[in-house]
Amino acid sequence: MPRLNIDTVYMKDTLAELLSIASPTGYTDTIVRAAVGELRRLGVEMEITRRGAIRARLPGASPKGARAMIAHLDTIGAQVKYLKSNGRLELVSVGHWSARFAEGARATVFTDKGAYRGTILPLKASGHTFNEEIDTQPVGWTNVEMRVDAMLKDDEDLRRLGFAIGDLVAIDPQPEFMDNDFIVSRHLDDKAGVAILFATIEALLREKAELPVDLFFLFSIAEEVGIGGASVLTDDIASMITIDNGTTAPGQASAEFGVTVGMADQSGPFDWHLTQKLVRLCEENEIRYQKDVFRYYRSDSAAALQAGHDVRTALITFGVDSSHGYERVHLHALRSIAELLTAYAVSPVEIQRDREAMGPIAGFPTQPMEDADVFPRPGKPQL
Repeated sequence: MPRLNIDTVYMKDTLAELLSIASPTGYTDTIVRAAVGELRRLGVEMEITRRGAIRARLPGASPKGARAMIAHLDTIGAQVKYLKSNGRLELVSVGHWSARFAEGARATVFTDKGAYRGTILPLKASGHTFNEEIDTQPVGWTNVEMRVDAMLKDDEDLRRLGFAIGDLVAIDPQPEFMDNDFIVSRHLDDKAGVAILFATIEALLREKAELPVDLFFLFSIAEEVGIGGASVLTDDIASMITIDNGTTAPGQASAEFGVTVGMADQSGPFDWHLTQKLVRLCEENEIRYQKDVFRYYRSDSAAALQAGHDVRTALITFGVDSSHGYERVHLHALRSIAELLTAYAVSPVEIQRDREAMGPIAGFPTQPMEDADVFPRPGKPQL
């Protein structure tokens, strides 16, 4: 079966709903409940871990050698580091992102007594007061503070209203869905990936697709701090595809259109066989794609492997401009990835040996070498 048609209206509506729910790492219960609710509406069986990672399953012809697709529900954010004597909050980042993109952001801080709105500002925010110093002050988390929209003159007022060190802060996404199908928003990493998974599920169910093996859809809740897919896999899962953002920037091959296939990240190359299959499926189904290598990037795949899961992993990404800032992507990339995932889901299993975690050498795959060997050997003609 070739790639399936994707309901892009459903995908955009799902993305808009996900973006409306604050979910910085460490404060993800609400978005977990929302994702579970949508899975129930679609009629997909699922279970969640103690902390809230979700494992949903579409049954296939065999439970062994199962496949998985994963995206993360959590986003970057901030956390209260200190209650300041001027009635404002010192912050530290949750996840790795620059305070340059925090400056001017509207945000919500969650306290034990309720949520408060506020703005993250540089320490010298007024040109009428500091003149040119507003342009020369350093960039960094120690050079910003959160101004809460409440009557607060000092740290005692902060304590009285329930603010405490460790309170989590969610950054407003400020999404815009453009008429030309560009989408601009914070937190497309990785709520766009989650929307892609839901669109893939919807297409497979709508078309009553027959799956050769069980297919798991995994939703992690702590990818931005490096944990990600560490604790949500089953022993039967033989391969896992991570869906996340790519980085469109000078020196990178990622694009806001089509599928960007990650060949490696800072944790090393992805599985050769699984990655090659995804590239081949793109070519067979006329899905635009490009390859990229990410030097300062890791994903759910790295977390799963470092946790000891012996699975083949691959990474497919939607190229976003200004990752972890005001991100932008085109709907074409999101649709292309969902199309690829449907083609992969119904494709035959090629490495049957992967049904078992351990086995003999028989059936173990081979990577091509002879055709690329240009070095002379005894008895081999030189080029």
